[in-house]
Amino acid sequence: MAGRVPGAAASSPLPRALLLLAALALFTLSFLSLRSLRPAAGPSFPTAGVSFSLGAADKPRPVLPLQPSSSVYHSPEAFAAGYAEMERSFKVYIYPDGDPKTFYQTPRKLTGKYASEGYFFQNIRESRFRTDDPDKAHLFFVPISPHKMRGKGTSYENMTVIVKDYVEGLINKYPYWNRTLGADHFFVTCHDVGVRAFEGLPFMVKNSIRVVCSPSYNVDFIPHKDIALPQVLQPFALPEGGNDIENRTILGFWAGHRNSKIRVILARVWENDTELAISNNRISRAIGELVYQKQFYRTKFCICPGGSQVNSARISDSIHYGCVPVILSDYYDLPFNDALDWRKFAVVLRERDVYQLKSILKSISQEEFVSLHKSLVQVQKHFVWHSPPVPYDAFHMVMYELWLRHNVIKISSWMDH
Repeated sequence: MAGRVPGAAASSPLPRALLLLAALALFTLSFLSLRSLRPAAGPSFPTAGVSFSLGAADKPRPVLPLQPSSSVYHSPEAFAAGYAEMERSFKVYIYPDGDPKTFYQTPRKLTGKYASEGYFFQNIRESRFRTDDPDKAHLFFVPISPHKMRGKGTSYENMTVIVKDYVEGLINKYPYWNRTLGADHFFVTCHDVGVRAFEGLPFMVKNSIRVVCSPSYNVDFIPHKDIALPQVLQPFALPEGGNDIENRTILGFWAGHRNSKIRVILARVWENDTELAISNNRISRAIGELVYQKQFYRTKFCICPGGSQVNSARISDSIHYGCVPVILSDYYDLPFNDALDWRKFAVVLRERDVYQLKSILKSISQEEFVSLHKSLVQVQKHFVWHSPPVPYDAFHMVMYELWLRHNVIKISSWMDH
């Protein structure tokens, strides 16, 4: 029989080969996504016994001029090749159902701390990735916005009903969901109400790709399936910082509300310190124009503790203003960490390290700080939104993460057949 090796077992080796390929792809993606589950090896700072870690256009564009020896990417070659392929071929179908004047299709707004959700809703329509032919689509976008529901004063209970009725309507009307039980579908939400809004659809939470601003491992976030959406508070009040090391004379800075345990501890332990500028409240506008934002320009390390959720817009603020972010938030799957090596431009600590915060930061040499700062400038383009989107911005990085997951779904589909 054609295609069969004489004397071979009755079963074809092809399924076994595909199974092996799928396992390898799943392992690779899971490994990269799970890097932030445990401290990763970073520069060998003298810590005095303290354990811690350093833990995007309408036409295809040329790849980044990557520098492997000092790259902010886990694998510059893999990222460049994958990004180019994504630009060339990746397609997403947006379900057309739902009145844009209510909760569907269009963003609520492109400003404020939930701007990332609004920008994605707008960018996906402005980009070359959108297709009106579902048969050409690699993934399917479910365009319902919890942020718009919240803005119209919809209660949590009604949100759940609205989302459930909408998604079930799509499943009954179109054939695409049932082909993969929703594995090639995704939804986007930055407002934390989005988690509650989908509670009535446990099968969607389990099977579909969730693109969320609060990607916490302890609230059903699955790193190899779901995606961390960076929370970016735009527009920024001041221009980008960077390449301004000589102006950064303050060791560490944080000011904000004490709306989480780690923030309460941070303020209690360090608010009276003379080297760390720690305040247990946001800086009042009464003391000067943009004093809070200007403080980022003068600081070496900006402390980013989790708030009501694991995420904080302060991380993207720090990156924008050129202040090395210090992540103090357990269970946080950092944005784009399938591609970006956060150890190269941030300091990622466990919450329990808050008590040794100053000694950890002081143990980082000037040479190591300069390296972190220079790398931080390289990633700034990845943490800003544009309309229309531009290459390598936040939108394209989210699309890259979706493209990675589409490849795993594709391999799994081959296995099933």
